[in-house]
Amino acid sequence: MAHITRRQLKEDQLKTTLEQFEEFAKTRYKEILTVTGIAVAVIALAVGLKLHVDHRGAAANLALADALETYGAYVGPSAPGTLPPGMVSFTSADEKYKKALAQFLEVVEKYSGIPQPKAVGISRYHVGLCQAELGNHDAAIKTLQEAGTDSDPNIASLARFALAGELVKSAKVQEGVKIYQELADHPTPTVPEAMARIAMADAYRASQPAKARQLYEELEKRFGSDASLAQSLKDQIASLPQ
Repeated sequence: MAHITRRQLKEDQLKTTLEQFEEFAKTRYKEILTVTGIAVAVIALAVGLKLHVDHRGAAANLALADALETYGAYVGPSAPGTLPPGMVSFTSADEKYKKALAQFLEVVEKYSGIPQPKAVGISRYHVGLCQAELGNHDAAIKTLQEAGTDSDPNIASLARFALAGELVKSAKVQEGVKIYQELADHPTPTVPEAMARIAMADAYRASQPAKARQLYEELEKRFGSDASLAQSLKDQIASLPQ
């Protein structure tokens, strides 16, 4: 039963990643055949490359699944039988993030190359998140800057969003706000405009509460049709100093 639960968890975590990679591999293979269709020997090499890429990508995805399972694991004491079968748990957050960091780093180091599985970009982004959770903000900023150049815009925007947050925490508010503005101007499915603009307002809460209030109120007018978001903005405004 525990084995089934673990497998199902991996499938849920990586369904999108596997589908995207499969589509990439198919597209790439067609390109290879178009270019090398004249020479039988080169075609055979291309087929071998495809099989290698498929195997390499699948292996990277499985390694990523293990790392994601660690990253999302429960932290704290648990009585026997209180957690679902197969669920990983840790006694402290530091213990959890140190293990996850090592796992994500292994994916990056082992599977980087050309073509690069999406699992590598996702792992690099999570390396930055783990470094931030462990208090290594300088390393997190460096890693997230690198992850922010990923060829996949969804991964890149997530990394840049996290990077902006780290810059704000490091008292580099204007640098963080600049990134939030860029993300708001060029939204992606993973970082929509409202998400970037709310984070921008949040960045001003401590240093410029009046500016934060102005941004929240503007967002309330623009996105007020979303009841849940509107209520969240009202709560944010109400919590600001008068």
